[in-house]
Amino acid sequence: MTVVIILACLFTLLLARVPVAFALGFLGLAMLVVGGFSPLMAPQAILSTLDGFILLAVPLFLLMSNVLLKAGVGADLFNAVQAWVGHWPGGIAVATILSCAFFAAISGSSVATAATIGTVAIPEMISRGYDRRFVYGLLAAGGTLGILIPPSIPMIVYGFVTEESVIALFLAGIGPGMVLVALFIGYSMIYARFINRNKSPAKASGAERRKATIRALPSIALATLIMTGIYSGAFTPTEAAAIGFSAALLITAVFLRSLSWAKFKEAAHESMVTTVAILLIIAGAKIFGKAIALYRIPQDISVMISENFGTPLGFILVISVVLLVMGLVFEALSMVLIMTPVLLPGAIGLGFDPIWFGIYMVILVECALITPPVGLNLYVIQSVAKSSLGDVCRGVLPFLVLMLLTVVLLYLLPDMALYIPFKL
Repeated sequence: MTVVIILACLFTLLLARVPVAFALGFLGLAMLVVGGFSPLMAPQAILSTLDGFILLAVPLFLLMSNVLLKAGVGADLFNAVQAWVGHWPGGIAVATILSCAFFAAISGSSVATAATIGTVAIPEMISRGYDRRFVYGLLAAGGTLGILIPPSIPMIVYGFVTEESVIALFLAGIGPGMVLVALFIGYSMIYARFINRNKSPAKASGAERRKATIRALPSIALATLIMTGIYSGAFTPTEAAAIGFSAALLITAVFLRSLSWAKFKEAAHESMVTTVAILLIIAGAKIFGKAIALYRIPQDISVMISENFGTPLGFILVISVVLLVMGLVFEALSMVLIMTPVLLPGAIGLGFDPIWFGIYMVILVECALITPPVGLNLYVIQSVAKSSLGDVCRGVLPFLVLMLLTVVLLYLLPDMALYIPFKL
C-alpha cells in the first residue's frame, strides 16, 4: 500500500507539471519527515552524490558533443559515409545510421546525435524520394544509439548509482549496439528496395571518396582516441571526456576552422544548462532513493516479485512493461536514477549480472526517448524537420519494434553484452 501511495503522489506532482528534479526531491524529503527520519539526511545525500569524480564526465562529454554539433562535424561524417555506401540499396539511409553510430561513439548524447546527423540527413533523404515519416523515424531512432554505443551518459550514471565499473558497462554496450545498428540497416535496405523503391545514386569516384574521408578523418580519429583510451585503460571515462573535449576544440577550431567564438559560447551555454538539469535530477533522485531505501521499498518489491514472478523470464517481462509505461512519462535519465535502486536487488536475486541488467535497462530507456509524450528525440527531429509530432511518432514505430527485438535477443543471448567485457 505504501508503494501505491508514493507512486500516486509522484505521478500527481508530475501531472501538475512540477519538474522531475523537484518532484523527486520534495517527495523524498516529505517521506523522510513523515517516516520520522532526520531531514538533514537530504542535504547530506546531495553533497555525497555530487562529490563524485565520475560525474565530471557528464559536463565534459556534453561540452564535446555540443562543440562538434555547432561546428558542423556531422555533415563531414555523413558525407564521408555516404561516399562509401551511398550506392547500396537504401544507401543514404544506411549512411545515416552509420553516421549516427560514429557520432554516438564520440558524443555519448542521444539528443546531440539526432540533432547533428538529422540536420544534414533529413533534407538529403527527402530530396532522394524517401517517405518523410520513414526519414523522421530513422533519425529519431538512430539518435538513440548515442546512449547505447559507448561512451554513454546514462551508463555513466548507472555505474555511479550501482558502483559498477563504467568501463565494463561501455564494453558491454558494444555488442548490443552493433546488433541494433545491423537491424536498423537491414530494415532500411528492405524498406528502400521493396517498399519505397528508392533508386540509389551513382557510386562515388575514388577522388570523391578520398576527399570526403580526409575531411572526416579528424572526427574519426577523435572517436578512435576516446574508445581506444578507455578500453585500453590508458585513461578513465572522466579523463577521456576531458581529452575528447580538448581534442574536439583543436579539431574544430584549428584544423577544420568551423568553430567560431559565437558558436563556442552557444555550445558552452547549452552544455551548462543541460548539466545543471542533469545534476538537479541526480540530487532529487538521491533524496528520493534515500527515502525509499529507509522505507525498505526495494526489499519489499524484491519479495513481491519473487513471490509472484519467481522466474527470470517472468521478472523480465513484468519489468519491461513497467519501464515501457514509465517511459511514457519520464525522460531517460530519470528512469535510470529512479528505477535502478528499486529493480537491481530483485534482478541480482534472480541471478542477473548487474552489468547485463544495466545494458538491458539502457535499451528500454532508449525506447523512452522515442515514445510520446516526453520522448526527447521526437521533439528534436520535429524541430529540425519542422514537421508535425504525429508524423515523427508514426515513423518511429518500426524502429521501436526493432529495439524491443534487441531486448529479446539480449535475454536469449546474454553473452551479446557480457562476452566483450568478461570473456574476450
